[in-house]
Amino acid sequence: MARSIVPEAEALLDQEIKVLDKGFVRLVDYLGGDERIVQSARVSYGSGTKSYRQDRALIHYLMRNEHTSPFEQVVLTFHTKMPIFVARQWVRHRTARLNEISGRYSVMRDEFYVPDPNQMRVQSTDNKQARGDEAVEGAEQIIAEMQTDQAHLYRHYEGMIEKGLAREIARANLPISLYTEWYWQMDFHNLCRFLMLRMDSHAQYEIRVYAEAMAKCARAVAPMAYEAFEEHILGSVRFSRTECEALSALLSGKANPLEGRPLAIFQEKMNKMLAAAPAEAPEEFVPPSQ
Repeated sequence: MARSIVPEAEALLDQEIKVLDKGFVRLVDYLGGDERIVQSARVSYGSGTKSYRQDRALIHYLMRNEHTSPFEQVVLTFHTKMPIFVARQWVRHRTARLNEISGRYSVMRDEFYVPDPNQMRVQSTDNKQARGDEAVEGAEQIIAEMQTDQAHLYRHYEGMIEKGLAREIARANLPISLYTEWYWQMDFHNLCRFLMLRMDSHAQYEIRVYAEAMAKCARAVAPMAYEAFEEHILGSVRFSRTECEALSALLSGKANPLEGRPLAIFQEKMNKMLAAAPAEAPEEFVPPSQ
């Protein structure tokens, strides 16, 4: 089949989506869309393109039943600019191809992440890796100190280079608030996995806003697939075996056996379930009998 052209994605190509104070996400290129997903899936059945309603039903069926390979046929390429500490979280998603700017070959720019004052919050008391809800005292002064430190270190970096020190050594003294850039290519299935984890409310704010920008691109490239992702992955709730036992007890009119932290996690899932806003139900796809 010919290369898929998706008008909504074409309109986004090379458009910077601003993120944080100096960062961005750009959709550089894409391969395939909803049409490619259904064509790939229907190879197994020996049938061609169907109606929009049937295609939507098929995509929901694939997402709901975790038939992931057709979604891997769609590929998105991004150019992104983010602080180094965000990149180091990002790169943990190893199912991608990337090429990052190198401080060995290039002089790094004088660009550092400076948090917005409303993100300057205290350490969480119940989560060792996250910030709490309360603003830290003296936020403006702390921000000013961060900017002073960043400027001081960058002047030293420039001085080292002017003295002839190799760039690969001079860069070692730069902080992780420095901005870096890379090209990042990922298939739709693995991008959904990335978005599921990084758009979660528990994810660090600074990477969550990048995930939200990438989600805008994913929705433009494959709108039916993204709708199915929202319906069956983002909007779903997964219960453990113990939580299922607790849910069964509640439905039977018995007391919840959970307590402490497990109870709090269970209640959080219940709240998400109660707040769910499902998409319009698609036609039911019935796979051919074997």
